[in-house]
Amino acid sequence: MKLLFHVQHLLGIGHTKRAAALVRAFRRRGIETTVLSGGHPVPGLVFEGDVVQLPPVRATDATFRNLVGPNGEAFDAALAAQRRAMVLDALARVSPDLVLVETFPFGRRAFRAELMPLLESGVRVAVSLRDIVVAKDAARTEEAASLVRRHVDAVLVHGDPDFVELGESFPAAAEIADRVHYTGYVYEPVEGRDGSPRGEVVVSAGGGAVGARLLRTALEARPLTRHRDRPWRLLTGPNFPESEAAALAGSGVTVERFREDFPLLLRGCAVSVSQAGYNTVLDLLWARPPCVVVPFAAAGETEQTLRAARLGCPVVEERELTPARLAAVIDAASPPRASVALDGADRSADLLDRMFKPGR
Repeated sequence: MKLLFHVQHLLGIGHTKRAAALVRAFRRRGIETTVLSGGHPVPGLVFEGDVVQLPPVRATDATFRNLVGPNGEAFDAALAAQRRAMVLDALARVSPDLVLVETFPFGRRAFRAELMPLLESGVRVAVSLRDIVVAKDAARTEEAASLVRRHVDAVLVHGDPDFVELGESFPAAAEIADRVHYTGYVYEPVEGRDGSPRGEVVVSAGGGAVGARLLRTALEARPLTRHRDRPWRLLTGPNFPESEAAALAGSGVTVERFREDFPLLLRGCAVSVSQAGYNTVLDLLWARPPCVVVPFAAAGETEQTLRAARLGCPVVEERELTPARLAAVIDAASPPRASVALDGADRSADLLDRMFKPGR
């Protein structure tokens, strides 16, 4: 089976990390995949197989209102037309048996010009969707449901309904229930020997685009905790400004951009302090360290707050984030109690193969 997979991240790296894991699972299943990548390449993340790199577009802040192109120029009609032409060219060249679109029409409306031709191509269509959808107004919610009813054969929800159901973040879920398939969470366990440091306090900021406040507050909280004399390790993420990262280092504090052994680092740490993004939560559920989560909630975001509430570990709301509050909760850190299915990549591949393989 030939698959054309459109992927677009705008701020964090979670969408790309999940998509890369899916592509690896597709390849293991014998699904020939071409990726249309619309975001900036992420260091350390590689899509296996054929990749068409569109002129990358990103959001300048957490409101997602201002999108810019490769050199910081506005994402205008000319750039949209250039990307659309590349998408249509790949569609004609690959002649896929299935189009897989990440997020749209549940989000990514700014890329409608290049995505609607994929939905209207006459090729069967599936959607790759995170466990929790960003809240929209009623009109946009109904528009998304209508587009699914008209153009989409299957919605792969990369989550576990025993943890969180799609309807909790997408009120029109009942209207598309016959299209929805829960795959479990997309997670790749770390392999190899564990030579990671142990006994540290690990503070991580995901992709780093919206983690500066958490990192700085953690440093201010350090002398107030019973872990003040332990080594602390701050992971800023690839999108954190390099100029600001250097200012975080100090005696007993190591600052790094990222660690390939991050889950193993968590497994041996004294306490983990993090946000509650999709991939970070899965790392916590796999490693199960004593932890504290501070869900990102700026600009009306509710995704991480909903996910954090299900973990069963201490949570600090962003609006309550102060050094004293964080220090007290770090001292009361405990492992997450939740349990979820983590084999979503292979289950997604099996589902697509079973539903869409030519001749079936």
